[in-house]
Amino acid sequence: MMYLGMNRNDGQAISEIEHIRQSVSDILITPVGSRVMRRDYGSQLSTLIDQPQNPALNLQMMAAIYGAVLRWETRISLTAINLASSVDGEMVVDLVGNRTDTAGRIQFSLPVRGQ
Repeated sequence: MMYLGMNRNDGQAISEIEHIRQSVSDILITPVGSRVMRRDYGSQLSTLIDQPQNPALNLQMMAAIYGAVLRWETRISLTAINLASSVDGEMVVDLVGNRTDTAGRIQFSLPVRGQ
């Protein structure tokens, strides 16, 4: 089934893959507890992202990403998560997974910034 979504910035139509990317981005940058009528929506990533980077924190961030996407974006099933940080403090999340509604594979990167 082909689905067209709406770009949250300009209202233009976007493909289903771009809509999934936009949805995952929204999930990851929304702190749990910040939505009035849906307090459990979002991820714990915002509480972790500004902490000193180490292997244990990377594992916690991957778990936060996986859990949030598993719960809130049912159109994909993640198979890999990779985290990369730049000098200016921006983190890039690379996600790989399978579509649950089609036999397709999906892969995209999302920039995530700290508060």
